[in-house]
Amino acid sequence: MLFTIDVGNSHTVTGLFDGDQLVGQWRLKSDPEKTNDELAIRYHSLFSMAQINKKDIDGVIIASVVPALEAAWISCIGSYFSNYLKKPLLVVSARNIKNIITIKTDYPEEVGADRLVNAIAAWERYKQNLIIIDFGTAITFDCVSAKCEYLGGTILPGLAISLDALSKRTAKLPQIDISTPPPQVIGRNTVDAMKSGVLNGYGSMVDGLTQKIRAELCPKGEPLKVLATGGMAHLIAPFSKKIEEVDTMLTLHGLHLLFHKLHDE
Repeated sequence: MLFTIDVGNSHTVTGLFDGDQLVGQWRLKSDPEKTNDELAIRYHSLFSMAQINKKDIDGVIIASVVPALEAAWISCIGSYFSNYLKKPLLVVSARNIKNIITIKTDYPEEVGADRLVNAIAAWERYKQNLIIIDFGTAITFDCVSAKCEYLGGTILPGLAISLDALSKRTAKLPQIDISTPPPQVIGRNTVDAMKSGVLNGYGSMVDGLTQKIRAELCPKGEPLKVLATGGMAHLIAPFSKKIEEVDTMLTLHGLHLLFHKLHDE
């Protein structure tokens, strides 16, 4: 079995693959203070509840944007899983995937590992010009050419950041739950007005920014696929006309793909 680990700023998403089948996945808060032993205890419990024996895990791959947690995970895998691994632990970086995707940014090492994993996973699936929108702590638009070139993108504050700032920096605006949409665009009360502003506002932002990116990425009207991923993608997708597909497990499937590609080289 392959253990895939995507360490983000807010959450760590992990998955277990049995062959090509995703048989288990977990989404937990990322805590940079966690030690390797604490990570081992946490996942030992999760595996036990899912009736998974860690001895069945013979491969591990990590993509991380949190250096402290990346180090803790590497130590955890070395201490608790290394005896069962058939192939060395893989940690995704711009350096070790340069033969799989061409990174055409000014500073390739600055690009988050998760963004590159998503780009590779999406390109392998569609093999055309792509915009991948990841709704995480930050919202990132990643642009990939039909030639499998990572071209860069945009970064802006995520929904949780915006909602938190809105409630903390205003005297009368509360914390709200946006999982239930407002009945209409014009809010008749404070909560509905906030929900509408966030959901309709971000949906319109996605559409407008996608249109501008399309003009640069596909100046001759070439085909373009727009897909969304991340924990909050399903909340915004209904309010966007440009998002064609939502795949919240894109990064895990990308890690699965990369593990085999890199070890087969």
